[in-house]
Amino acid sequence: MTTDFDVIVIGAGPGGETAASRLLSGGRRVAVVERELIGGECAYWACIPSKTLLRPPEARAEAGHAAGLSTPEQDWAAIRDYRDYMIRHLDDAAQITGYQNQGATVFKDSARIAGRDPWRVQIGDEHFTTEHVVLATGSEPARPPIDGLDDVPVWTNREATTLREIPDRVVMIGASAVGVELGQFLARMGANVTLVQRGPQVLDREDPRVGELVATQLGKDGIDIRLDCQATAARREGSDTIVELDDGTTVRTDVIVLGAGRRPRTSGLGLDSAGIETNQHGGLDIGEHCQVADGLWALGDLTGIALFTHVAQYQARVVADTILGRTRSADYTAIPRVVFAQPEIAAVGLTADQARQRGFDVVTTELDLTAVLARPWTYEQDPQGSLGLVADRAHRVLVGAWAVAPQAGEWIHEAALAIRARIPISTLLDGIAQFPTYSEAYLKALEQLDI
Repeated sequence: MTTDFDVIVIGAGPGGETAASRLLSGGRRVAVVERELIGGECAYWACIPSKTLLRPPEARAEAGHAAGLSTPEQDWAAIRDYRDYMIRHLDDAAQITGYQNQGATVFKDSARIAGRDPWRVQIGDEHFTTEHVVLATGSEPARPPIDGLDDVPVWTNREATTLREIPDRVVMIGASAVGVELGQFLARMGANVTLVQRGPQVLDREDPRVGELVATQLGKDGIDIRLDCQATAARREGSDTIVELDDGTTVRTDVIVLGAGRRPRTSGLGLDSAGIETNQHGGLDIGEHCQVADGLWALGDLTGIALFTHVAQYQARVVADTILGRTRSADYTAIPRVVFAQPEIAAVGLTADQARQRGFDVVTTELDLTAVLARPWTYEQDPQGSLGLVADRAHRVLVGAWAVAPQAGEWIHEAALAIRARIPISTLLDGIAQFPTYSEAYLKALEQLDI
């Protein structure tokens, strides 16, 4: 049966873009549909602007710890201008032209599934047929149940990463990666930040020791951390916003910033017309090839597997290669997780508690990098840094690792590869690391393992 397209990709964030480009390279007739900006949340309101904003205060703090340097001044206008350059001034015209030059048909509109056998997609007021539909519509910020939240100034990641002026006071809801990164950035830019976390630790999906180390650093940055605490209500009082917490205290602020998680964006996709139901988390269940149904695929935040850009891009490669006849299965072992605070926070694999719950004979170790390595001392005065390892004693392999240290997001990948490939600890112990580097820490930590 002849169709209008071979593949229609709905959503052009990093995952949708990766799938579309790979399919175009494979000679498929591809339509790209994006209702906002091609590049998606990551390019304009998340990863790219946040990391761009984080770097200047990070470099400023690093300069203050390097021998013989004075602390430089911050120029907010210049930082903001470079941020705007990096997010293309919220203009995707060049991306549209780029895809058209690759042979794609680009629609800047909303799309919904209108039927199947073959798949029919409504884009704006038009209908098109296709052999495959790839859903890559991402996620949106979760809005916690706080009374009065609609009546006070509230930022999601979008307003926070495109801000024009630094507020004097901020209440950050949630101590996830978003809360830690934006909280530290705003504090270092002069804001008075209160971080409200309903759980017992910062970054509560990581090892408790990671949360402890990060909380200590955030405290040094002047951030007021409220653990085991939730905001219950918010109201205006003159020019102030009053946030009521469930411990009976209140906090005055200029703006509330939400960092309490995200939810899959499935509304309006017409899934019911194809007999597709969302799961209890609002996302789509997928198989090993990221397939929802015959000819229907989902990737990225929609799947709820791990809400990271790199996971969306990985799933996109799986989807595109499978459509192109090079069937491959997704393997989510050892996905790295990095929080771009200072120092960086990186982790991969299982925490010790998760490993025990899965029945592993767990052995752990923690290494103070400053006690055994030269690199921290050549990198900065009064250095800091820790590396933790989680191993399976029975099979003598790593199953988890974490690091809180400079550039940890770069060198965590050695652990990621070791865990994913199940490289024997004996092989890792026989490795040769460049001197002086932070990567040397793995050998020192492995030698400490009681295994």
